[in-house]
Amino acid sequence: MEYKFKLSKIHCAGCALALEQNLNEIDGVKAEINFVLKKLKLDISTETPEETLTQVKIAISKFDHSIELLDFDEEDDDENKEKRERIINIFRYTFSVIFMVIAVFLNIKWLKIAFFACSYLVASYDVLWGAVLNIKSKNIFDEKLLMSVASIGAFIIGEYIEAICVMVLFGIGEIFEDLAVDKSKNRVRSLLEIKQPFANVYDGEKDEQVSLEYVGIGDLIHIKPGERVPLDGVIIEGTSYLDMSAITGESREKIVCPGDEILSGAINGSSVLLVKVTKLEKDSTVSKIIDMVQNASETKAKTEKYISKFSKIYTPAVMLAALLIAFVPPIFVGFSMFSTYAYRALCFLVVSCPCALVISVPLTYFAGIGALARNGVLVKGATFVEALARTDTVIFDKTGTLTSGVFEINEIYAKRGHTKKEVLEIAAYAENFSNHKIAMSIKKLYKEKNPTKQINAAFISDYEEIAGLGIKAEIFGQETLLGNSQLIKNSGINFPDVKKIGTVLHLCCAGEYYGYIVISDEIKPDSKTAVDMLNKMGIHDILMSTGDEEGSAGLVAQKIGIKNVYSGLLPEDKVSIIKEKSKHDRVVAFVGDGINDAPSLAAANVGISMGGFGTDVAIEASDVVIITDEPSKVALAVKKSKRTQRIARQNIFGSIFIKLLILGLIGLGLSNMWLAVFADVGVSLIAVLNGLRAMIK
Repeated sequence: MEYKFKLSKIHCAGCALALEQNLNEIDGVKAEINFVLKKLKLDISTETPEETLTQVKIAISKFDHSIELLDFDEEDDDENKEKRERIINIFRYTFSVIFMVIAVFLNIKWLKIAFFACSYLVASYDVLWGAVLNIKSKNIFDEKLLMSVASIGAFIIGEYIEAICVMVLFGIGEIFEDLAVDKSKNRVRSLLEIKQPFANVYDGEKDEQVSLEYVGIGDLIHIKPGERVPLDGVIIEGTSYLDMSAITGESREKIVCPGDEILSGAINGSSVLLVKVTKLEKDSTVSKIIDMVQNASETKAKTEKYISKFSKIYTPAVMLAALLIAFVPPIFVGFSMFSTYAYRALCFLVVSCPCALVISVPLTYFAGIGALARNGVLVKGATFVEALARTDTVIFDKTGTLTSGVFEINEIYAKRGHTKKEVLEIAAYAENFSNHKIAMSIKKLYKEKNPTKQINAAFISDYEEIAGLGIKAEIFGQETLLGNSQLIKNSGINFPDVKKIGTVLHLCCAGEYYGYIVISDEIKPDSKTAVDMLNKMGIHDILMSTGDEEGSAGLVAQKIGIKNVYSGLLPEDKVSIIKEKSKHDRVVAFVGDGINDAPSLAAANVGISMGGFGTDVAIEASDVVIITDEPSKVALAVKKSKRTQRIARQNIFGSIFIKLLILGLIGLGLSNMWLAVFADVGVSLIAVLNGLRAMIK
């Protein structure tokens, strides 16, 4: 059973990691904490989940009694509390510095020490109390304990100013770090505020404001100028322009008119639109955006998992090194030097907290996912950002992915003894139960040619749709086949070898060949741009896989610059190609939009679906969704994922390098506690600010 909670009053990334590890030690519990969003996800697999949940709550209380567990949907004023705490802390640190300055100018020793002590306690009482609680909860390697031991040690050996400044700088650094994290959350939150809570439902006479959950498919709604589109739909009346920047990242406004499909989250521009709703609130584009962005960070990348393992080793190792520095050298050089080496050991403790890594890496992925979402690309987790960054092979489906999927019938051929009208009619009956775009084009033409006639389903029986081949059915009492050349070959019926540009559907009835229909669709305007962009990024293994015949597939590939084409494929053939390409540690991305693409999307290292008008099955099976159906967004997703991965690595190696450098300087006696504080708080702040660069569009 899955539970989601908010974690209130957890301010340390290292603490969040330690708490997550503690919770995962409980039998039947899989816990994931998102420190940036202060979110706890629990997957409990025991027979008594409520009892296990009680164990979890007790474990959190023991770990840190100040942490509050709130229902995920519960409103809380945690942010307001944090703002108030920041203001109080700024005043507290100011008074601490004032006490310290007064102490510097006092000549009476006991009074001087008293003022230094007051200054120290004002700056550090919350950290000291937190350290006491951590000792009680056996959370030994928490940064509060490390800072407390280091600063108390410095105070004992007479380094009063450094002890105070360590705590003041530590606190100020945490304030700036919190502000940087809040900036990240606020920028992503602005993305999530694109959902309008109501719709103006039109009953034929007047409008009524209705909450979105009560609006059904087929309802008519009015969208006024300046309002956001509340639900996906089709325009019935009105012509206007839409601001799509909130959901696609495009600054250009889009002109829309009757018959156009529009996506929720866009802003209506110049005039009132009457729209027929096509999707419920839970299935609308804006709901999917919000859901994916909120849940994307639950899937941790390998880099994040590596950091978790690294911190388990790193902090205890530094603690051990600090003990050795404090006690081993005095054995050889004399215990008169103990205070010198104890000071170095205390500096070691200040440096040892791994917060810079623990917070900055997931924050970087979070920021990268937010930036992609603002550009119309939804990524379902940090794992897939990492996979996109490593992609070296891209396989495109053709129809609906590289082409528009808007089909037109170019030619109808009837064998001698039959008529074009007969071929079209039987084909329309054969496609009656199909929602494929090719089927829709055939039925549309039949209706145009025969406006007074309706397809009578009573004349259709034993209907079977054969994936990747076509349709087999009993029509007008005759066994009928409508599909590609492979379907006709399998039946043993003789048919002509048709060399036409487009999709060729052959028609056979009662074992006799009747004729064929040639259908084609347009190449999307930016398909060639997508291929060019991928090539420029060094991804040269670009393929097209399609169920279409060789002639049609080859022409499309030639026009957009794809050299490797696999045609006449069944869904299982596409999966086989993906598996073959995935060998030898290659990372394969498959891009598709239809139901028959779902197996391929699931088989690829990264499944990318066209989400604007792609099928729900394909979107569900994919790891990345392109809202706008633009192939060029595939290249954009790869580019921004590479940048996000690059920033994450900068944070990892930069933080480790600076910490190890300062640890080395401390060990040699060439550094002090001021530099140690920079290695902890300063490096954390720099890493967080660097991570926020991934948010840039």
